[in-house]
Parts: sequence; C-alpha cells; structure tokens
Amino acid sequence: MNKKKFIVPVLLAPLMAGITSTYLHAASFYANKIAVYTTAKDTDMRLTLTQQKTLKPSVQPTEGEVSVFVNPNKRFQKILGIGGAITDASAEVFAKLPKDKQNEMLKAYYDPKAGIGYSLARTPIHSSDFGSGSHTYIDEGDKSLSSFSIDHDREFRIPLIKQAIDTAGGNLMLYASPWSAPAFMKTNNNMLQGGKLLPEYYDTWATYFTKFIKAYEAEGMPIWGVTIQNEPMAVQRWESMIYTAEEERDFLKNHLGPIMEKSGYGDKNIVVWDHNRDLITNRANTIFDDPEAAKYAWGIGFHWYETWAGGKTMHDNLALVTESYPDMKLMFTEGTNENFRADRYQYWPNAERYGHSMINDFNKGTVGWTDWNILLDQNGGPNHVSNFCFAPIHANTSTGELIYTPTYYYIGHFSKFVRPNAQRMSTSSSRSVLLATSFVNEDNIMATIVMNQTDEKVNYNFIVEGKQSILTIPARAMQTLVY
Repeated sequence: MNKKKFIVPVLLAPLMAGITSTYLHAASFYANKIAVYTTAKDTDMRLTLTQQKTLKPSVQPTEGEVSVFVNPNKRFQKILGIGGAITDASAEVFAKLPKDKQNEMLKAYYDPKAGIGYSLARTPIHSSDFGSGSHTYIDEGDKSLSSFSIDHDREFRIPLIKQAIDTAGGNLMLYASPWSAPAFMKTNNNMLQGGKLLPEYYDTWATYFTKFIKAYEAEGMPIWGVTIQNEPMAVQRWESMIYTAEEERDFLKNHLGPIMEKSGYGDKNIVVWDHNRDLITNRANTIFDDPEAAKYAWGIGFHWYETWAGGKTMHDNLALVTESYPDMKLMFTEGTNENFRADRYQYWPNAERYGHSMINDFNKGTVGWTDWNILLDQNGGPNHVSNFCFAPIHANTSTGELIYTPTYYYIGHFSKFVRPNAQRMSTSSSRSVLLATSFVNEDNIMATIVMNQTDEKVNYNFIVEGKQSILTIPARAMQTLVY
C-alpha cells in the first residue's frame, strides 16, 4: 500500500469532486435511492462514493440480523453547525504556508462543495496555550480598559477568520471563549496555573467581553456568542481560571449577563460550563435552577477529556441535562487527540474517537459540534507550554506539505452532509457493532451516519419508513448514506 497517498491526498481534485457532483444531485436519490460514502481503514476510501442502492419495500428483519432503523416522523433538535477552532496556533501555521496551500486548506474545511463545509468556529478571547505566547488586549494593570486593542490578532488570526468566512460563503457562526483574565485581575497574579477572578474585577472582566465583541464586529466578524470560561475546574500550566458552579452562576447573574445587556449585546448567546461531561449535571443544576441566572444562558458547552479508556465516555450525563432543562441547548465546544506523535498521523483510533463522540453527542441532544485547532504544524503546535496535540490537518512548515489525517474525513462525514438547521431523526441499531445517527436537511435530503468500530465488515439492513436496502460497511469504517 502506498502510504504517501494517505498523507497528502489530492483532496480538491478527483476525491472531493466525486463527493460534490453526487451530493449536488442527491435529490434524485430521495425516496428511492441511496448514495453511500465511505472512509475505511487500510483502503483508499476517503469520503468516497462506494455504493448506490435502491430502497425497496422492506422485509421484516430476522432475529440476529444487523439492522439500522430510521423513523423520519420522529424528529428532535436542529443543528447549529459543525466546525473547529481558529486559534493563534492555527493562524500562525497558516501564515507560513504557500498561497496555493492556504487556498487548499480553506477550501478543504470551509467550501461546502469542494470541501467538508465547516459552518461554525470558536476562537479564544486573547490567548490560550495554542500560540507562540501569552497576550491580552490591554496593558497590564489597565483597570479602565482604556488601552483595549485587538491589534495582536490582526497579524495572523483575523486574516484567517475573514478568509474562512469568505470561503464558507460569507456566513460562519463564530463564538469566543476566554482561557484567563489578565494577570492583575486574578488571585494568583498569573494568567497561567489557575487562580480565580478577584471580586473587584467582576464588572471589569464582564466589560472586557463586550469590548471584544465590539472590536471583532467592527472588523466584519459577527460574534454569535461567548462561553464564560474555558474549563473552569482545571488548574492548567497554561492560561486557566477557576470558577465553582456557584461562582459562575453569580458572575453570569450579577455581572456578565446584565453588562452584556446594558451594552447592547443582550442578543448574544452565553454558554456556561465549557468543560467535561463528568461534572456537567452539577453545573447545569446550579446555574439553570436559578431563574435570574438562567435567563441569561443560552445553554451549556462541554468537552470530552473526562475519560476515553475503552471508549468509556459519559454521554448519559448529556441526556440528563437535556431531559432536565429542555429549553437549554447542548454544544460540544472542544475535543482533540492529545500527546502528538508525528508517526501517528494515520492512527485510526484518533478518528474513531471523533466518530464515537459525534454520534453519541448528537444522539443525546447536542446542537453544535466544535473540534479544537483546525491546523497545527509538524510538531503539533505551536504551543507555548509544549502541550502538543493533533489536528485534522497538519502542515509541515518546512516543506509546505499539508497532511490530512483520518479525523478530517470522519468529521467530514457529518459536516458535509449535515447542514445548519438540519433536524435529527429517530435512528437505532439492532446490534452494538454499529453506531448510527440521522438528520434531515432543510431541502429534505436525509443523511444517516453509520460507524463500524469492529475489525470485520458488517452486512446490515437499512430500513427507512417501510423501505429497505441491504448495505455493507467495511471494517473500521464510517459511512454516510444520502437519500
């Protein structure tokens, strides 16, 4: 097998052209035919059109057969979008690429026809660990915020965001998250290593959010909303800041919510928590049970870092939040594969972690899904505290080479075919060997995503409202069925 073609596929030529041409004519498949796109380990298949089948009157499946059932009459949450984070690290790497490779990467992510159609993005409020260093938007000690300026972001980050918006067709849902307040506002006088926001700066820090929104929107980048704090229960060696559930509730209720409203940004969406699934129910209970805090909250964000050994993730907690607070939304705000190693660009379990999370997150009520860095270099950075990680696409800044990992294609099985305002449909699998979820887009084109995490191919019945087709999914594969 020629490993080279997996490292640098000719993405925008015949591979994505095949996806595009068929998807644009997908209406011809509706009701009678299915177009099957497949990505599979140890094959050349990367979002490849592999089968075109006809839906025929269904036959009652027998006990023991593997079946995936879709009921289009039972519909659930609408999807905001799917995308990734535009960080300083991504922007710094992007700026080092030749122009043709910059264009390729932009199309690969954001072009809904030639690429996988990312429709949302997250960006930090000043710095996170992913970038060459720490920075804020003010002079240190400036309590009045009179020195506030986003000039730092104008060098790398803002140009990338603007090009992403243009490539996406002029509309990209953008939201922002802080990793830490400036050092002088914190108990430990340090942007790193945790610490808490000093009470005398609650209003100042809330005002900082509004200045960020105003400055970014003045540059032509609409801000959909903000999260209150990235990972508020994690003391990290990088930018971090701690809130208990009660502290976050009170900051939202008494400071951020009212100041956003008073500043004319009451229409911006505020997302609480922005941390792992393990403690999400306690955070939801504490904030959403207080009506004066809850009235400012759009919903709750979450990450996936609580555990992954053996695929043991805590998705039931998401379902409990949805059941307890049906008016609040769930959004996946960050996930990445840690512990970067250059010999693991094509490590298949990295992609399967994404597929497992995305299917289960959506099936538990999630409305938006955001990967972490869209682009990193050949070292898994830059990261100013050496917290090197994977991205769906890496760039070798010495050679200009773009490296597409299997994760890119697994995400694409969702983002290309599940568009904003798509609605999730009832979907179930008769055997645990297959995971599945389904959506109907605004144009009535339906997409079912099926994942096989086993080492054997699986033949399965695909049954939709009285119609059926018999399909095959290879070992270690993801499929999207468009019909």
